[in-house]
Amino acid sequence: MQTLMGVRWGMELLTLPHGRQLRLDLLERFHTMSIMLAVDILGCTGSAEERAALLHKTIQLAAELRGTMGNMFSFAAVMGALDMAQIVRLEQTWITLRQRHTEGAILYEKKLKPFLKSLNEGKEGPPLSNTTFPHILPLITLLECDTAPAEGPEPWGSTEHGVEVVLAHLEAARTVAHHGGLYHTNAEVKLQGFQARPELLEVFSTEFQMRLLWGSQGASSSQARRYEKFDKVLTALSHKLEPAVRSSEL
Repeated sequence: MQTLMGVRWGMELLTLPHGRQLRLDLLERFHTMSIMLAVDILGCTGSAEERAALLHKTIQLAAELRGTMGNMFSFAAVMGALDMAQIVRLEQTWITLRQRHTEGAILYEKKLKPFLKSLNEGKEGPPLSNTTFPHILPLITLLECDTAPAEGPEPWGSTEHGVEVVLAHLEAARTVAHHGGLYHTNAEVKLQGFQARPELLEVFSTEFQMRLLWGSQGASSSQARRYEKFDKVLTALSHKLEPAVRSSEL
């Protein structure tokens, strides 16, 4: 496909005008990945200890994606799930995490969150020699700002540093396009010996994830409507796990 589109690597394609469909697909995949992880956490209806253990495993997953695999795209998606309002508000679960899995809580707060913040602001990135999938979310969000779903204030929304952040990500686009072959080689090294099962490949497609979350009919509705509905579902699940404390009960 890349050859037909006039480029050699997909990373180069997503920086070009005719790579719009690829950018939209990646944006959709990013958000469906985050939502599915949030559903997994909020679907844990057991004790706070069980949810804290699941949070800990999710934090470990983020750390592995960042360090061992060098996959910044999936790392950011996992972090996006952990930072969802419906997850953040689970106060008792986070307290239990700090008590039972202190090292995981410290890793999340002191290393992973600051690292993602630096990535989003265009200040820091992993070494190219270990990167299999760069942090392209800010770039494709900038290029598709008319269609990208709102996830809170963007790092370039600040009047103080906004222009600098935008320029940093646009400059990073050159690096992404130029090093497509290196990312491909790094990924091959990481996956050496891995045997993919053809019957499972569909599970990793964006279309499958959309059908899983919204059903065949729901997946065809507008993106804004789909995300709005699922946001309400996640909110309901969150409040069922840890009901909000009424002011009269304080």
